[in-house]
Amino acid sequence: MKQALPRVGSLRFRLLAGSLVWILAALTLSGFFLADLFREHVAARLHAELRVQLDQLTANVEFGEDLRPRLLSALSDPRLQKPYSGLYWQVDGEGAHGIGHLRSRSLWDTVLTVPADRLDDGQVHIHRIGGPDGATLVMMERVVRLADHPGLPLRLIVAVDEQTMEGPVREFVGLLVLALCILAAGLAAAVFIQVWAGLAPLRRLRRGLADVRDGRSRALEGRFPDEVRPLVDEFNAVLGRDAEVVMRARTQAGNLAHAVKTPLAILANAAAAEDSALARLVAEQVGAARRQVDYHLARARAAAAVQVPGVRTPLRRALEALLRVMQRLHPDRVLSVEWRGAAGDAVFRGEEQDLQEMLGNLLDNACKWAASRVDVKVSVSGQGLVVSIDDDGPGLAPEVREAVFERGVRTDELVPGSGLGLGIVNDLARLYGGSVVLEASPGGGLRAVLSLPAG
Repeated sequence: MKQALPRVGSLRFRLLAGSLVWILAALTLSGFFLADLFREHVAARLHAELRVQLDQLTANVEFGEDLRPRLLSALSDPRLQKPYSGLYWQVDGEGAHGIGHLRSRSLWDTVLTVPADRLDDGQVHIHRIGGPDGATLVMMERVVRLADHPGLPLRLIVAVDEQTMEGPVREFVGLLVLALCILAAGLAAAVFIQVWAGLAPLRRLRRGLADVRDGRSRALEGRFPDEVRPLVDEFNAVLGRDAEVVMRARTQAGNLAHAVKTPLAILANAAAAEDSALARLVAEQVGAARRQVDYHLARARAAAAVQVPGVRTPLRRALEALLRVMQRLHPDRVLSVEWRGAAGDAVFRGEEQDLQEMLGNLLDNACKWAASRVDVKVSVSGQGLVVSIDDDGPGLAPEVREAVFERGVRTDELVPGSGLGLGIVNDLARLYGGSVVLEASPGGGLRAVLSLPAG
């Protein structure tokens, strides 16, 4: 699935950019939300653990005979017995903050310094304080009064290293980022596939238009989604109307030419019946008028045909038909044709009648001037057709070769025959985006090279 990078102004770029920006924004916000939610969950678990430790400490503390606090039994968590393990407890007398009358083995020689805030009996406060080795601790404290000595309140403190919470949070965030990146890549791939599939009808539409332009089809064909179908129908309707207008214009041009040729034929017949200077002048002007009518009729027909998409003509069929005609018109000439490469299957992107006009005039000129033979070579070059017609006649001087393309210039006054001449061949070729060039033939005569667009 090879695709060029989308241009900034393209529909594909807009769809991709909009979708990707939305995906990134949604996943980023989701990541922050989930990380914060997990942090709150871990904090709640940590606070619950501290409350359990604080409740155990409350249940195990008592006053000794010397009125100093002591524990009835050690707390259950083994971390409290390991120095600087991250879990600590401490017992202070109310109003004697940071004395550490009694503390866990895990504190070793460190005394926790707690804020001097006021607590009601049984009330729990949570703070962040400094701990051993510069660690930050999450601390929970409570003031209690024992039943046997209600006048001696005790401040009970449990604390845990904040890294106990931050470690799992960091690990979760790392996994979350990885998961969101994988999800983003998957969603981005899905967006690319969705955009590619969604724009597939437009690609089919473009290929259909190319087929119409190149003459492979006369209308847009195939199944299109409901959103594109109205456009296809309207375009086909425009093509149909254009073809109808062109056909009507060509018919009118033919009718006009017929209407003009009829009185010209009457004048020519009348002039032929007389042998006078006036009759010869009339015959000459009637002939000139006929050539003008034929010339402009051919131009109008070709100009109209060029505007009609979907017109294609097999080259072999048209050329072989012309060669048979030329063989009958010039039986004393040897005609040969050579099809090079894939030229035998080549198709001309244009009207068959116009192709016959161009090839017919070139073949007729070659046969009239040839001494004995005419050679035709057909090849395909890039997106075009190349037809070379060589004769073994006298040829043309280089300075005359361009002049013969001008309308009204004739070099065959002494040679019988008729036709539109090289001027109309040149005009028709140009209308189709091609060209015709005259050059010296290797055999000593003239070579005409006709280049036309291929279908």
